Amino acid sequence: MSGESTYVPKNAVAKWFESRLPVLGLAHSSFVVFPNPRNLNYWWTFGGILAFLLISQIITGVVLAMHYTPESTLAFDSVERIMRDVNFGWLMRYWHANGASMFFIGLYVHILRGMYYGSYKAPREVLWLLGFIIYLLSMATAFMGYVLPWGQMSFWGATVITSLFSAIPVVGDAITTWLWGGYSVDNATLNRFFALHYLLPFMIVGVVGLHIWALHVPGSNNPTGIEPESAKDTLPFHPYFTVKDGFALTVFLIFYAWFVFYIPNYLGHADNYIEANPLVTPPHIVPEWYYLPFYAILRSIPSKFGGFLAMFGAVLIVAVLPWLDTSKIKSAVYRPLFRIFFWIFVVDAVLLGYIGSQPPEGGAVIAGRLLTAYYFIHFLVILPLLSRFEPTRPLPASISDAVLGDSVKAEPALASH
Repeated sequence: MSGESTYVPKNAVAKWFESRLPVLGLAHSSFVVFPNPRNLNYWWTFGGILAFLLISQIITGVVLAMHYTPESTLAFDSVERIMRDVNFGWLMRYWHANGASMFFIGLYVHILRGMYYGSYKAPREVLWLLGFIIYLLSMATAFMGYVLPWGQMSFWGATVITSLFSAIPVVGDAITTWLWGGYSVDNATLNRFFALHYLLPFMIVGVVGLHIWALHVPGSNNPTGIEPESAKDTLPFHPYFTVKDGFALTVFLIFYAWFVFYIPNYLGHADNYIEANPLVTPPHIVPEWYYLPFYAILRSIPSKFGGFLAMFGAVLIVAVLPWLDTSKIKSAVYRPLFRIFFWIFVVDAVLLGYIGSQPPEGGAVIAGRLLTAYYFIHFLVILPLLSRFEPTRPLPASISDAVLGDSVKAEPALASH
């Protein structure tokens, strides 16, 4: 579904360059004349927002790396020096630290939009899998970045999470020792995490390139889940969607700036302003908010190894969603029961996040186990059953008909019974 390039170089130098490396023509066909379904709503703008945030994180991260010292006795002080002595260092750090949260807000909205409108279904399975790889790399990058300030929560968060690998039979202790670079979280661990935190964003950029390439083969999904049938169902990416994405990005940046300039530490933890001390354990160790649902799943299982499997299983199960939900109807707009259970799942995930932020005692333990059970039941039981037995609404005849509110297909929807 790639658009044909109509790019014509306007001078001799541009013609010479284009004849040898047609990168401008490629960009023109991919981001200017590329046809998109005409009914895309603002939920589709988060792809562009995430691209901006990724570039922003890399730029601010490189600047911060110029002043940061990855050494266990100097790391905490180097962060304080960035905040106090480096010109606009406070802005770079707050922009970068809050940028991680903004990135995950955009990422979760992007994933949930894909789940709601069925963007994981054929012919976009590879697109979904590449997006999942981006998510995994982003989680690893953010975790390693959280360790770098070398505050109390950084140190003990790294200790708790990396210790989970010791639960793996036979090879667990060897993997944990390798991750630590020794027999405890120390200077070697900090150096390794700094190197990987610097490297992984560039790997994410590479996978994002593949993600965009995979998107340009079948084209974008849309709120109806119907593939475009003619030119009247699509619009060129520029200027229609560049303007829309630009407006959405502006609104999002206002939200982002509010955190950076008014409540820069709201999403962090106060204990991280205390230098790491291996002899003093914080009363309540919690990861960043975007890990909390999985942290709650980890704690809900009494067995350490069982919790390890459940936590990683909860992440990995999202990757196989195209093969769990086999309904021929993509969009939740035409799947009433799916829509209900989708929102139940969202509430379940939010409640898991809240439980993950609470001490593991009393009712929080019971609630965590019930919510964890539903999380897996949703994917392994409810979605397959809905795929087979859910009654669905009739589909519009085309995207244009859906936009104009015209006639619908006379025959029943493919998945209705």
